[in-house]
Amino acid sequence: MSTPLKDVKIAVIGLGYVGLPLAVEFAKKFPVIGFDIASKRVKELNNGHDFTLEVEDHDLQAVLATSSPKEKGLYNSDNPADLSDCQVYIVTVPTPTDRHNRPVLTPMLKASETIAKYLKKGDVVIYESTVYPGVTEEECVPLLEKNSGLVYNKDFFAGYSPERINPGDKEHTVSKILKVTSGSTPEIAEYVDSLYREVIVAGTHKASCIKVAEAAKVIENSQRDINIAFVNELSKIFNLLNIDTQEVLEAAGTKWNFLPFKPGLVGGHCISVDPFYLAQKAQEVGYHPEIILAGRRLNDSMGKHVATEVIKHMMRKDLKVIDSKVLILGFTFKEDCPDVRNTRVIDIYSELRNFDIAVDVYDPWANPEEVKHEYGVDIIGGKNCPSLEEYSAVVLAVAHKEFKALPIQKSKNLVVYDVKAVLDKDKVDARL
Repeated sequence: MSTPLKDVKIAVIGLGYVGLPLAVEFAKKFPVIGFDIASKRVKELNNGHDFTLEVEDHDLQAVLATSSPKEKGLYNSDNPADLSDCQVYIVTVPTPTDRHNRPVLTPMLKASETIAKYLKKGDVVIYESTVYPGVTEEECVPLLEKNSGLVYNKDFFAGYSPERINPGDKEHTVSKILKVTSGSTPEIAEYVDSLYREVIVAGTHKASCIKVAEAAKVIENSQRDINIAFVNELSKIFNLLNIDTQEVLEAAGTKWNFLPFKPGLVGGHCISVDPFYLAQKAQEVGYHPEIILAGRRLNDSMGKHVATEVIKHMMRKDLKVIDSKVLILGFTFKEDCPDVRNTRVIDIYSELRNFDIAVDVYDPWANPEEVKHEYGVDIIGGKNCPSLEEYSAVVLAVAHKEFKALPIQKSKNLVVYDVKAVLDKDKVDARL
């Protein structure tokens, strides 16, 4: 039997964009151990600062504990032994893809092996990481059994409650987004649901089983990916027809049931990754998912498309292309957020460099060291944007609030391409 909620101690495994906000919410009511293998990350958090900016420093500091808490509070640690007296383990580690777009389950499997060392009778392991249907019970649970010596659904139990974090969104925070929950038995499903109801003010939806909850998560972002691919394709068509895509979408949007998707670069750790998880599982059971993969191919082509359009406009103005200078504004995968994971701005950069163009990237939100480490690109950070007079073209790739105030204006010597359609139409040469 699982531990009564009033006596439970929670471990959150993985303190990134998903894990930390969840750990902070739970720490307001429960004793929580926040575990991460990155010692630098743990030290930063124990000093009261979150570099992802998902949690405000004062909110983090309000729940921090200097040692393992007894009643409530958050103690962050990189020592697995601190997990030993927890009864609920929530796994919020990354689930990326490799360079061939194949799912990488290694972080989840390693987390399961770590938890298994401390698993006790009555404990519950809940996974939040995005996966294809079946991963929890077919991949993770066997590791928990093997490394703990305990029997699933007799000695310990499992649940799945997919994360719905939207990085950079200060309105739809973790407690304000309705949460899907599930459990390995009807009783555990109710237990998991009750646990999340303690902190999720938006409410919960209890799925019938773990596989349904896993599938619900993976199709959320697959649906968005396909819809964005559709409007990206429209933008390519309308560009050839010399029609402004944004004006078409505004007109079509006057119908009550028209879906308000916009064209753009699709990056980040969810929308551009999750469809591959579903596609992988579909192919394992003998089905080739045509629409899902077609949407991925189209969205992954947009960075090269933007770069090609910029070069076309430079040539139309009789501006030199080879050895010219182009400024890209923004490198993160979305606006007003420091997250650079799987950003597709790198595709614009790489394609422009293929034409021997000197490309500068300015982003006041991105960490230059992280960008250099992950992408091998030196970017300009800080508050001061380079002078636009130095460049033959400016590409507004990310709609950071700082960029909206810049004096950007097309001229005979400057091409302005607005990927996000946030500038006035008369100030730009083209936009998606």
